[in-house]
Amino acid sequence: MSDSSILFKSFSLGSLELENRIVMAPMTRNQSPGNIPGEASVEYYRRRAAGGVGLIITEGTCVDHIAASGYPDVPYFYGEQRLAAWRKVVDAVHGEGGKIAPQLWHCGGMRKAGVMPEGDVNGCAPSGMNVPGKVNRDVMSHQDIADVIAAFARGAADARRIGCDAVEIHGAHGYLIDQFFWAGTNVREDEYGGSMQQRSRFAIEIIEAVRAEVGPDFPVILRWSQWKQQDFSARLVENPAELEAFLLPLSEAGVDIFHCSTRRFWEPEFAGSSLNLAGWTRKITGKPAITVGSVGLNHDFIPAPGETTFHEGQPASLDELIARMEAGEFDLVAVGRALIANPEWANKVRENNSDSLRAFEKEMLFSLE
Repeated sequence: MSDSSILFKSFSLGSLELENRIVMAPMTRNQSPGNIPGEASVEYYRRRAAGGVGLIITEGTCVDHIAASGYPDVPYFYGEQRLAAWRKVVDAVHGEGGKIAPQLWHCGGMRKAGVMPEGDVNGCAPSGMNVPGKVNRDVMSHQDIADVIAAFARGAADARRIGCDAVEIHGAHGYLIDQFFWAGTNVREDEYGGSMQQRSRFAIEIIEAVRAEVGPDFPVILRWSQWKQQDFSARLVENPAELEAFLLPLSEAGVDIFHCSTRRFWEPEFAGSSLNLAGWTRKITGKPAITVGSVGLNHDFIPAPGETTFHEGQPASLDELIARMEAGEFDLVAVGRALIANPEWANKVRENNSDSLRAFEKEMLFSLE
């Protein structure tokens, strides 16, 4: 493997100071009964911090809105009992020298009525669509929109209050914010629909509300993606000019770091350039970008038709990742499944001990280790 020292250079932004450039990617684990992260979650995150990860971004944790959750046993980020549990996670990560950011999440139209504990509450979406052309969720009113914006702002304020080091807004993968971005699921005729600028208004107002709560030095991360879990081939933008028109208003609203979700980090985003999505985002905004997508494994994570769990994968070379970082394409690298399989992944890479890394196996998803 190439010299990996660039992965272990320090990084600082505002109040955030990281010992290295390795980020734990957010991964839903469905292991929080009562929507409260338990002792197993505390240990799960602590071990990755002890294993050398610079910044942990938590699994998606739902904001304080009745329709935010779409899955059983996912953690919530509101209520004193839940926040006290998250504080234990924060303290454990800090005790190992790591930093942590919660990923604030609203599932939007991905929610189906029946998911507990909210039960019969239906999912909500900008135009009542979870997939283009099919209205089967509640259409969000202006009051609904205001309530969700306020919920994200409260979540960010609570993140700072309990000692988190940054906050990430989940704007990717076909969840609520992304359903506003996506023309296929946003056909509103008011100020939140229409042009890309108008479809971005919801996200911009969330970012501005979050920034107002956390102040100027507390980093705000936005995760976004072209692809949707409803449609892997979906794209918000088709060329660099469209990407610039999309990104700059978000940057100006207060995003400090863009977390650019792709399925395979090595794939170029547009013809005529080798830059990936994070590379283009950094070039356009001038702000730090996180790359992600099958880092350290030889198979992307997307399940095959009929499957519901991530693909298995064997450890793979980091040579191309390192070369791209050395070229200044992106600033931080998020690692997912490889960190589920190997809590000590970062330390092993730093020690040039990659031969001892374990493959990721699907069974690893069913418990927290």
